[in-house]
Amino acid sequence: MATTVYLVRHAAHDRVDSVLCGRMLGVGLGEDGRWQAEALARHFGRKAVDAVWTSPVQRARETAEPIAAELGLIAWDSDALCEIDFGAWTGRDFAVLRDDPLWHRWNEARGSERPPGGESMAEAQARAIGELERAREEHPEGGVVLVSHGDVIKAMVAGVLGLPLDAHARFDIAPASVSALAVWEGGGKVLRMNETVAA
Repeated sequence: MATTVYLVRHAAHDRVDSVLCGRMLGVGLGEDGRWQAEALARHFGRKAVDAVWTSPVQRARETAEPIAAELGLIAWDSDALCEIDFGAWTGRDFAVLRDDPLWHRWNEARGSERPPGGESMAEAQARAIGELERAREEHPEGGVVLVSHGDVIKAMVAGVLGLPLDAHARFDIAPASVSALAVWEGGGKVLRMNETVAA
C-alpha cells in the first residue's frame, strides 16, 4: 500500500525573489500567484485526492484554498508544514543577506547551522517528515496534497531520497510547482519533482 503525496509550493507573491519573508504576516499572493493557484486547482480537480493540508502562512493558505474548493474539500492548517522560522533574518532583503557571513554559512551547512534566533532546517525536516507519515497512516492508499514552502519541501524530498540537507541547492522547488511522492511504511520514492501545471 502506498499513499500519493503531492507537495505543492505556494504560488508567487510580489516579494518572492527579493525578500526573505519567512513567517511574516500580510504576505499574500500577487496577481501571478492568484493565477497560478487557480491553475493548480484545475490541475488537481482531475486527480484523486482525499485531503488538502496547508501551512497556515497566508500565501500557502491562499494557494491551498482554491485547490480544496475545486475538490470539494477543506484546506486544513498544519503547523508542521509551516515555513522555516528564519528568526532575525525574517523580512530582510536578499541583497543585504548576501553580505552576511552567517547567511553564507547557513547555505553551505544546512544540516548543522541555523538562522540567528530561528529554526534549523533539520528541525523543519523532522516536523515535515512527520506529516508525510501522518498522510500515509490516515490515507494508506489515497492521495494527499500538502501545500508548503520551498525549503520545507526540499527537506521532505531530501529525506525520502536519503540526501543530506547540505545537498539542498542541487535541486529547485519553484513557486506553484508540484512534486509527487509515493510513501509506504518504512520507505518512499519521488515520482515527479518541481513540475509546473498548464493553465
